Amino acid sequence: MLGVRDVGLEWDEWACKTRAAAGQLTIRTDVARYPVWPFLGKTTGLLASPPCQAWSMAGKRLGLLDQPLVHQAVADLAAGRDTRAQLLAACKDERSLLAAEPMRYLHALNQHGQPEWVAMEEVPDVLPLWRQYAAILRSWGFSVWTGILNAADFGVPQTRRRAILLASRTRTAEPPPPTHAKLAEPDSLFGPGREKWVSMAEALGWGATDRPVPTVCAGGGSGGGPEPFPSGARKTLTDARDRGTWKPQNAPAEVKSRRKDARWGERGVARECRSAGGPDLACTAEACRWSWSLRSNNQANATVRRADEPAGTLFFGHRANECVWVAEPAGNVLVEDRPAPESIRITAHEAGLLQTFPAAYPWAGNKGQQFSQIGNAVPPRLAAHLLAPHLGKTLNPDDFTLAA
Repeated sequence: MLGVRDVGLEWDEWACKTRAAAGQLTIRTDVARYPVWPFLGKTTGLLASPPCQAWSMAGKRLGLLDQPLVHQAVADLAAGRDTRAQLLAACKDERSLLAAEPMRYLHALNQHGQPEWVAMEEVPDVLPLWRQYAAILRSWGFSVWTGILNAADFGVPQTRRRAILLASRTRTAEPPPPTHAKLAEPDSLFGPGREKWVSMAEALGWGATDRPVPTVCAGGGSGGGPEPFPSGARKTLTDARDRGTWKPQNAPAEVKSRRKDARWGERGVARECRSAGGPDLACTAEACRWSWSLRSNNQANATVRRADEPAGTLFFGHRANECVWVAEPAGNVLVEDRPAPESIRITAHEAGLLQTFPAAYPWAGNKGQQFSQIGNAVPPRLAAHLLAPHLGKTLNPDDFTLAA
């Protein structure tokens, strides 16, 4: 989208295959073992997004215990001393020291007056380490900014907070101006306004209204939102919008006998519910409306957001981080007639859209491998805002067709 060629260094086999399918040049390697000399004299910018699992709230956070060792590694590498082997032996998580790896590249490149700019991303707890990088880069002549940014403020349908470092030799490093806010803000004398945060429903193409969407009618037809599915079904919410009616196998007799002439809520759209082998059913908005929410994981403190809100931070790669859609009543639900739909796992396609990847992005691997890639990625829309100024690009809303 930004018209710039990059070379990726990536350990994960399936991430490499995905990048290859997307036309991105990638070297599959251990970034801690790959030499720097191939890039000397050829590098304009350095992007670094070390693995976050050692530091993430979703993991054991052993990286916090290793933090003094990582700071020591950064200081040593900046001075041209490679003490990684000794420090790694003392780390409680072998991934922790990868957060110091960008300094090895930066030190070597700096000897050749490179790179022109630097952009780095990690979970919020890594901000003190980015500040250490910033002090070193400033001593080398860079302008540097570090801080925490919320991806939702840049049009990503996810309140994903990340520690960011931006540095430049040629311009003042500063964060990009946010384009979105929790509540829409009008234009003023002080600058352009901001749009309301993008909701999951908008990003997934479910339509955005002033009420939680999509809605579901138990046993409903194809005219509304996603449908409920029986236990064990492999269907998804998005499938429901595209494929129409689910027919329950054991509809109660009293449900089968409900009248057919009810209307579907304030829209006045006729809405019929069918049961397998039974007569047409009808339901009113007050009788069988359900709204969908996304639960970010299956832990007790999991973030739960309605579909008309941005998602919480999407974590994947561990069984405890299973992300599911859950249905909640929106009105006077007749529980005996309209049992709540069971929770439904989010699909990799939906997760990719919530990260602002294109709908047809060529994810490689099985579901678990795809989820791991998606959860580890920097949302492309956020990345575009971070990098555009350093690439001499100006973005406007028409440039963002990533999720189209």
